[in-house]
Amino acid sequence: MIKYIEFPLQNEYPSYAEMYMKLVKKDGSLIEQLKSSLYKTKSLISNLSNEELGYRYEKNKWSIKEVLVHIIDDERIYGYRALSFARNDKTNLPGFEQEDYNFYSDTSERTIENILEEYEALRLSTITLFNGLSDKSLKRVGIANGNKASARALGYHILGHDLHHIKIIENLYLKELRK
Repeated sequence: MIKYIEFPLQNEYPSYAEMYMKLVKKDGSLIEQLKSSLYKTKSLISNLSNEELGYRYEKNKWSIKEVLVHIIDDERIYGYRALSFARNDKTNLPGFEQEDYNFYSDTSERTIENILEEYEALRLSTITLFNGLSDKSLKRVGIANGNKASARALGYHILGHDLHHIKIIENLYLKELRK
């Protein structure tokens, strides 16, 4: 059974997350939207050549492969945060430096098949996590990197973050590549 997860109130997430929240449907279909984005992202990425996957639209920007690994890293971290908050862990969780994560990811040494396998496994795990949390635990709040958020807000953040980056790939990277 797919769980209905109510969209979080604005005070359940930091203001910087609004850019992600505005990209998702607010109808409680978080689980369905996570599934849909999984298949859309896999379809988009698996149809790109190795040359396209390595494309950077500017010298110091990430490649498409690196963007996908960034999405994975962010989802793994925010999923852990959601679990911690849902379990009422009062530890102030640290932030992370996305540029360092990218630099040390060794993405260029990985195949796209390997990256997509990790992406799918993680997304299915994220779906299972949120589908198994009680309504009460989804509303629990914690602090990460100095910002308060509820567990359910982090689920919507994960989805919105993915949608944000896929939109950038489609509207910037691929448009530049296909000029």
